[in-house]
Amino acid sequence: MAPFVRNPKELWIGLIYVAIGSAALYLGRDLEMGRAGEMGPAYFPTILSCLLMAVGFVSLARSFFRTGTPIGRFAIRGMLLIMLSIVLFGVLVRGAGLAPALVVLVLVSSSASVKFRWKGALLMAVGITIFCVVVFLKGLGIPLPVFGPWLGL
Repeated sequence: MAPFVRNPKELWIGLIYVAIGSAALYLGRDLEMGRAGEMGPAYFPTILSCLLMAVGFVSLARSFFRTGTPIGRFAIRGMLLIMLSIVLFGVLVRGAGLAPALVVLVLVSSSASVKFRWKGALLMAVGITIFCVVVFLKGLGIPLPVFGPWLGL
């Protein structure tokens, strides 16, 4: 890292935010913008991408003025477990149902942490599952089974 960069984590996260915001802005360039009263399909993504880029620029600026810790070891195991949990959720949600898919999602993604404990992960899985069933299935009426046909319930 260059000697004038005082916080490499802020620098990299700022670059990532600016890159993702710029990509979103670029991908939505052909959509109709509209205006605040009559929003077009590009309005909300454009606002979000601009906000994300603004956060990125603030983070970039902070990296030169605030001292921070160096970037540590690259946690490939944790990233793979998080991606695996998302893929498993997508595979399980229709066949096994929302409840089992959420439990698997939380348990697998929680195991990515060095602070993983079974008791806490199970409590979190149960809490998130109850919350999601109440909000998304009952409250919003999302057409997903709580327990799917694979479980025969």
